[in-house]
Amino acid sequence: MRRVLVIGIGAGNPEHVTMQAVRALNEADVFFLVDNRTAPDLVRIRREIFERYVEGHGYRVVTVADPERDREATDYKAAVAAWRSGRAAVWEQLIARELGDTGVGAFLVWGDPALYDSAIAVLDDIAAAGRVRFEVEVVPGISSAQALAAAHRVALTRVGEPVVVTTGRRLRAAPPAGDAVVMLDAGGAFDAIDDPDTEIFWGAYVGTEHELLVAGRLGDVADEIKRLRADARERHGWIMDVYLLRARVR
Repeated sequence: MRRVLVIGIGAGNPEHVTMQAVRALNEADVFFLVDNRTAPDLVRIRREIFERYVEGHGYRVVTVADPERDREATDYKAAVAAWRSGRAAVWEQLIARELGDTGVGAFLVWGDPALYDSAIAVLDDIAAAGRVRFEVEVVPGISSAQALAAAHRVALTRVGEPVVVTTGRRLRAAPPAGDAVVMLDAGGAFDAIDDPDTEIFWGAYVGTEHELLVAGRLGDVADEIKRLRADARERHGWIMDVYLLRARVR
């Protein structure tokens, strides 16, 4: 039967790739590169990873454009569902066309496939449709949250305290009372935090040669982070950032 590997490749440093991921990379006959057109570095680093770690056998690379998502839609969940449906239609054709009856295909997922990534859900949708049969293996990776904490030399959690993993959209709508890791922030969602004494550990392009890091009291560094973020987006054409917020202990 066909197999599809969903391989977490870390937050941008090729050395984040685990030994389990190297094993999986060397089982793939086809690498599917999903190109979102706005961030060519993401494709380049994926290519660097399989060119660096695959040894002893030939493989093919199939690049496919990612469907556009309506980022102006008022119904966020509906827009995401429509985008995911478009992805499923494209990926289903890829799996059927490129893997034959017994081939092995691989999607290289930024960070960890189980944390704010759609690959597993899209493949579940394809499998549920029943038109193409395949098995799925998921290989975990180092998430940007883990890489951020390591870069700042801090732990994500404090003794006896929970940490919420959330998105910029949710942070604006419902700021958590305690500590939080914030991902997928379109920019400046930490403005929703009322307490300027909250600590922030921020990073962009974590793990790559473009890495940016800022830490400090939110009231002191918020404007610096916004400036760095805007400059970096202008310079590179894309940005991927993550941050840890630590509430002041009262």
